[in-house]
Amino acid sequence: MAIVKEKNINEVIDNLFEDSKYDHLKMMKSAAKSVFGGFKPSNFKDVYLSISREQGEDLRALIVKKNIKNIVEFGTSFGISTLFLAQGILETGGYIVTTELIESKAKKATENFERAGVKDLIEVRTGDAMETLKDHDSSIDLLLLDGWKDLYLPLFQMLEPNFHEGSIIYVDNADMGDTQAFLKTVAGNTRYNLQSLYGGKVVLITLK
Repeated sequence: MAIVKEKNINEVIDNLFEDSKYDHLKMMKSAAKSVFGGFKPSNFKDVYLSISREQGEDLRALIVKKNIKNIVEFGTSFGISTLFLAQGILETGGYIVTTELIESKAKKATENFERAGVKDLIEVRTGDAMETLKDHDSSIDLLLLDGWKDLYLPLFQMLEPNFHEGSIIYVDNADMGDTQAFLKTVAGNTRYNLQSLYGGKVVLITLK
């Protein structure tokens, strides 16, 4: 059964990456809307905004290596990153809680999880992450931050009580302005170690 799910996941991921090849044009259109109408999430409702395949494969390997089970993801989009996470927890027996602001994206991601045969491993929460995750009281082994960057800090602080000695916080788009401000704040806390990856695009936060 696991082999069948693995095959299904790979097929869905391949299809999604194929679709995402047109993201550059969509991104340009979304950016143009933002210039004239303000920078808002709804302008990017058709854009994948995904991690790379290399990042996904490394995340999967990290989950298996560290025997990660309890995952929270901020920023589902169409579910590419979530499917890589699912590949990892197929081997560790884990579970994913993922949250997406835009309802149409959350719906499409859920359909992708169904197609991949892993819907039972993933809980999709739709809405503002500060609301959808405010009552999350379970231990977090891995927190993937890949949503709107100005929420990284308040979300991190809200979920901080759920961290433990082995927790890993994976920060995507670490080279962006809002993310840099967030990382500077975290770096000032002696509780945490920061490790830069992919030339500074990603930062791993671990507890000392």
